[in-house]
Order: sequence, then C-alpha cells, then structure tokens
Amino acid sequence: MQFKIIYFLLLSSILISCDLNQKKQKQELPGRLGNEDLTLNDDKRIDQNLLKAMISIGLDGVQPAPNVKVSDSYETKLNYLNSIEPVYQQLFNSIFSSYKLPENVETKTKKIIGDDGNEITIYINKPKDVNNNIPAILHLHGGGMAILTANDSNYIYWRHKLASKGLVVIGVEFRNIGGAMGNHPFPSGLNDCLSALKWVYNNKKELGISKIIISGESGGGNLSIATALRAKKEGIINYVDGVYAQCPYISNLYDKGNSDLKSLVENDTYFLRGDSSNIMASLYDGIDSKNPFAWPYHAEIDLLKGLPPHIITVNELDPLRDEGIAFSKKLEEAGVSVITKIIKGTVHAAENIFPMDIPEIHNKAVEDIKNFSYSIE
Repeated sequence: MQFKIIYFLLLSSILISCDLNQKKQKQELPGRLGNEDLTLNDDKRIDQNLLKAMISIGLDGVQPAPNVKVSDSYETKLNYLNSIEPVYQQLFNSIFSSYKLPENVETKTKKIIGDDGNEITIYINKPKDVNNNIPAILHLHGGGMAILTANDSNYIYWRHKLASKGLVVIGVEFRNIGGAMGNHPFPSGLNDCLSALKWVYNNKKELGISKIIISGESGGGNLSIATALRAKKEGIINYVDGVYAQCPYISNLYDKGNSDLKSLVENDTYFLRGDSSNIMASLYDGIDSKNPFAWPYHAEIDLLKGLPPHIITVNELDPLRDEGIAFSKKLEEAGVSVITKIIKGTVHAAENIFPMDIPEIHNKAVEDIKNFSYSIE
C-alpha cells in the first residue's frame, strides 16, 4: 500500500513537471504560437514606429475576420473581393496622398496587346536626363492576384521612388480575380505579365534598358516568380536577368493547420489573416491547387533549375514569412543564386506601405533593389 502511494506521488510529480515544461516551452514560442490571444500591439518584436503608424490608421490589434467562408459560392466570394478593394484603395490614398513624388522622373502610359488578344496598360517611369542604358524593373503590384491596380497611389509612389534612383520602372495593369480588373482567374493575370515581359524585352533599345529585373510584393511577388517560371517554360528565360520578390504569396496552404509553415499561426491576424488569404487563393486556381505556375512554392527542383538570380525578402511578423524562406531553400537546392532577407520588426510589405514612418527600412529596400539590379552581370 505504501509503495502504491509513493508511486502515485512520484507519477503525479512527473506529470505536473511535464505539464509545466510544456507550458513554459509554449510561452517561449514567438507570437501566437506561444499565446494564441496575442495581438500585434503586444508582440515585443514589432518596430515601435511602425506600430504607431498602424495604430493611427486602425491596422493594429486583431484584424476583423472576413464575412464569407471558403466554402461559400464563387459569386459570394467574388462580391467580397469587390467590396474590400475600395477599402484598401482608400487606405492607401490616405497614406500616400500627401507624399510628394520625386521630380526627376518622367512618366508615360502605353497600351499593348497581350498574348490573349486583350489590351494591357503599362506605366513607364524613367529618370530624366539619362543618356545611357540602365536596368529596368518590371513591377507587378500586390493584392493577392485578386484586387488593386497598378494605378493606385501606393504603387505610383513606389515606381517613382525606384525610378528616381536610376531605374526604368514599368508597371503592368494585369487582370485580377476581382475588383476593377476582374473577373479573371488564373492564368489571365500571369499571361498579361508574361506579355509585358515580352514587350519590354523587344523594346529594350527604345526604352533605354540594359537588363530586366522582375519585382513585386505579395501577390506581385508570386507573379514575379511565376513569370520567370513561364519564361523558362516558353524558352525565353534569357529575357529575365533577375527576380526580386518581396513577401511572396506563393503556397496556397493558408489553412493554419499546416505545420511546416509555422508563421501562418505565429503571425496570423498581424495585418494579414490566413482565412482572407485562403478566400483569395480559392478563387485564383482552386483551393487544392498545387500548380507551380499559380503557386511557385510547389515547383519541383527541375523546374527551378536554370532560373536567373533571385532575392527573396520576407517580413518577420508576416504570416507569409515561412513560405518565402522555404522557397529560397528550394532555389538553393536547384543551384539558383539566391539571397534571403528577413526584415525584422515588420508586418507584411511594411517597407512599401509606410515609407515615412519607417524611412530607414523603406529606403534600404529601395537601395537594395537598385543595387541588385546594377550588380547582375
């Protein structure tokens, strides 16, 4: 009897100790992995200047859940996208409307015909008084391949800022899933980006271009990588000299239960929400799609071999962080020259969205794109 009591006490002590250790280990995990109720405001990693800016426009705390589900009808989800596009556009207008554009940049708008026979608008920004050929950035804007336009105020500012540093910057008005440029699921938008690449390459002399770097953020990061993949498939990978993808949205694994991409849980609701990302993904190429041209995260190594140099940047407090890092590792395995950069203390695409609030981070991103473009042989 005494032995049973001692055994029970020892077992209870071990179980209590294990439980305490598990709780301690969980508390030591970053973000919402350690505390599922943690908000952005209380995450000690956040850059405080960025947090102040986000508080001022109501982007702090827990972002509200979408009012639709992935299981809802196509029309219901499309209406949701159509409803949120103007909200984001108004938000970006409120941030960028007071910013003065660089004066040393000239702009031009061109209409071209895409491979699908549709008209594509492209916006060309170029520094004034440049007599020699300089690198070009083919810029593909963010919005999850679902919303927003190349003519939105934040993207106009970004193109001008890059051009002011000595780059030709070409923005592509590609077709989206929804919003003003919808309803065009995959591969419509990607086809437009590839068409723009072909046009820029065939007009390098007239544009004063020495090389072409494809770059974009979020959904534009997806399209930047995917355009290079399509160029390889079509035998024109020589058109692309480099890819600079910021916070790429590339996995289609936006169910938080995916254990390999821990940032989807760690940083969920920090500006981006996994459930919202899932809705956009479901309309792009289907909820279960692993097509590498729609979702480059799933590209096999053979498809990646022979791609030009890449830089992949991710934000520390972004749900999408780990898919960018994982894709970089795949590129390395395929023998592609790749550099991976984690921008500490920032949420998704913060270096693009908050230029005046985190100027050092913003300016460093701009300079990095310029330096990458000029460094490619």
